[in-house]
Amino acid sequence: MRTVKYKHQIMKKIKFFLTLALLLSTLLNYSQQKPEGKKVRVTGKIVDKISSQPLEYSTISLVNTTTNKITAGGITDAKGDFSFDASPGTYNVKVEFISFKPLEIKGKVIKENTNLGTISLEDEATKLNEVVIRSEKTTVEIKLDKKVYNVGNDLMVKGGTVSDVLDNIPSVAVSVEGNVSLRGNENVRILIDGKPSNAININDALRMIPADAIDKVEVITNPSARYDAEGGGGLLNIILKKGKTNGLNGVIIATTGYPDNHGLSGNLNYKTSEFNLFTTQGYNYRSNPGNSLVETNYLNVGASSPNFINETRDNDRLNKGYNGNFGAEWFLDKNTTWTNTVNYRKTSGDNQDNVFFDRQYTNSSLNNFQTRINFEDSKSENIDFSSNLLKKFKKDGHKLTIDTQFSKNRDNNIATILDSQDGTDATVNIQKQSRNLIQADYVLPLGKSMQLEAGYRGDFSEQDTDVTVFNEGVVNNLFTNNLVYKEKVHALYSQYGFKVKKLSVLLGMRWEDSKIDINQITTSDFNNKKYDNFFPSAFFTYEISDKTNASISYSRRIQRPRGRQINPFSNYSSNINIFQGNPDLDPAFTDAFDLGFLKSWDKFTLNTSLYVNKTTDSFQFVRRESGAFVNGIPVILSSPINLATEYRAGFEFTLNYTPYKWWKLNSNFNLFRVETQGDFTYTNFLNNDVTQNFDNIATSWTARLTSKITLPKKIDWQTNATYNGPQTNAQGRSLGVFAMNLAFSKDVLKDKGTLSLNVSDVFNSRKRIMETNIPNLINSYAEMQWRERQITLSFTYRFNKPKNEKERQPKRNQDEGGGDFPG
Repeated sequence: MRTVKYKHQIMKKIKFFLTLALLLSTLLNYSQQKPEGKKVRVTGKIVDKISSQPLEYSTISLVNTTTNKITAGGITDAKGDFSFDASPGTYNVKVEFISFKPLEIKGKVIKENTNLGTISLEDEATKLNEVVIRSEKTTVEIKLDKKVYNVGNDLMVKGGTVSDVLDNIPSVAVSVEGNVSLRGNENVRILIDGKPSNAININDALRMIPADAIDKVEVITNPSARYDAEGGGGLLNIILKKGKTNGLNGVIIATTGYPDNHGLSGNLNYKTSEFNLFTTQGYNYRSNPGNSLVETNYLNVGASSPNFINETRDNDRLNKGYNGNFGAEWFLDKNTTWTNTVNYRKTSGDNQDNVFFDRQYTNSSLNNFQTRINFEDSKSENIDFSSNLLKKFKKDGHKLTIDTQFSKNRDNNIATILDSQDGTDATVNIQKQSRNLIQADYVLPLGKSMQLEAGYRGDFSEQDTDVTVFNEGVVNNLFTNNLVYKEKVHALYSQYGFKVKKLSVLLGMRWEDSKIDINQITTSDFNNKKYDNFFPSAFFTYEISDKTNASISYSRRIQRPRGRQINPFSNYSSNINIFQGNPDLDPAFTDAFDLGFLKSWDKFTLNTSLYVNKTTDSFQFVRRESGAFVNGIPVILSSPINLATEYRAGFEFTLNYTPYKWWKLNSNFNLFRVETQGDFTYTNFLNNDVTQNFDNIATSWTARLTSKITLPKKIDWQTNATYNGPQTNAQGRSLGVFAMNLAFSKDVLKDKGTLSLNVSDVFNSRKRIMETNIPNLINSYAEMQWRERQITLSFTYRFNKPKNEKERQPKRNQDEGGGDFPG
């Protein structure tokens, strides 16, 4: 909900020294002008266009129409009033306030004392298809085609990671394994600053990057042609912090918690009229204890094989990590900005994974107990350099951006497995990845209500995964493999947007040429896949009123299999339940349709969406017998396959409500239906072909409720409750999961500091619970909890930086260099 009624109170806390700097600049220019005799008085008032609330610290400047220099000006007081002296003449009057659209009155003749009256400024966000919900801690910009979640000082993510940030965003969910889904669909493309991450395992990387480094997250459910076509379920664009405020300012955050969660991070920036230097630095030490349980009942087994196995697992993960970046913006002139950023991340971890097997036989005298202890030592190092050149032309909205990125990543993982029955095993896993990217975007306005966009992207990556498995010092050729994956994608796009009265139209076309090499060096199995595809998109938006919009959109998307999905070796911690990638996976294609409606009232904002997706060659995970046995126990493989067609339809709504100034509510509900159609055939250990029918219809739902309350003594209390409903699949079902987080904060040191306490997973209930039923093979029940309940205390200290600072970000961060609808 848009709480514009209280906006002026929030704006009071915006950087005063920034406004003062603007005023000093005005006065400096004024002082350099020659006296022109008598002076006249210029007065007036500046207010919010929607709420009519006065805007304190707004700036007003008189610009000489001949010299184009500021000759006089002033700022508004708490009532929004301004008053200053000026020489008589003809001026262009400029009115500005942070996060509002600047206003210009051209050719204003001022010959005597003049009252300019009440000047109304429009919020930067109140343009077509956009409503902004402002709160003490965060901002959520809800648009018809995306939601922008400004992390701000969100209590829930203090001391956390990017995964924690994503799990607090409407429409987004993070499973206990770290898999990110959007509206229940895990086919999501994740970008960082508009570019693909170079992390070998993106889910693991999101657990390593501290939440304090994140400025905002864009949730794009149905991307247009300007975006990368990857991700049938949509896009998540994670935008890192980059200081934008004049002078030297920053934030330091210290955290501690139980289980061990300690960290120190900070961001700093120094900006002048010629350049802006910014950096974010952080170190963390985290323990993530977890556990799992798999109870398997084997059907139709022989007398020497167990009927039942209870496999329990305890994990004790310890991660230590450094994450830092340094960047510089160089303002070459008033229309040209060159930004260069270096990011470096280094992590190390220890993981002791204790696996216990309790086997039960028909003949109870054969019952036995086995332990399997895995010791893992992992190290990861990532470095990337990115450069952005932004050139604005004379015409408003006419611009060119050029982006480049070069990055390298290396992961080393050494695991030693001590088995009470099978001896000692070891695994050495070395992964290296490099990515080079170049992108250019051009936006050309063709009048007041039309614009043309065009661009190119070249994305070139290579990943080398070298895995060696030893059994009692001898190489196990069944699991040893060296996989080299190379991907080259060239893309061209163009889109045309126009507005006719209240109707906005955006039509686009993207073409991507893909060349994929999947080479298994160990087995000399070389595969090459080439395909080029067109990805059209179309968006139609109708502005019913100032506070009501409706839209319909279509886009075509692609999902390329990568990493764990195609790697024939992925996990050897359990020798009877093994995940194995499929290097022969083909890409999946999605046609996405979305019908949206956005309505705002005084205290409510409602955003609804009805969506339908059709995915061909969709990825599905199947469990089957491998044909191998360990001590008479059949080894069960879990692998992804292309399973024909998937139909997904759903309805989602997000509701923001502010019943009182001290209480804010945000809720999100998603109901969806997934239908899969397809058969899978494999050869079992008896050399017989087995065909499984995977036709299945599943209906599920998710709900989220966030409450923010300001208690007496200015103590903030935030509660976040989520529920993921049960869902069936062709081989079983997943059970519903409820979880809740709590957080409290209190400002100290005259609002320069903030103490925060948060409890993640209050009831220790965030578990993935699965039931699997494979006819004539197994019935199983499984629970998996990645991280147990965690309590974190953090202290934030700000210097030269108000608590509720609001800054405008460059438009390229919002749309990868493109523009919004014209109009």
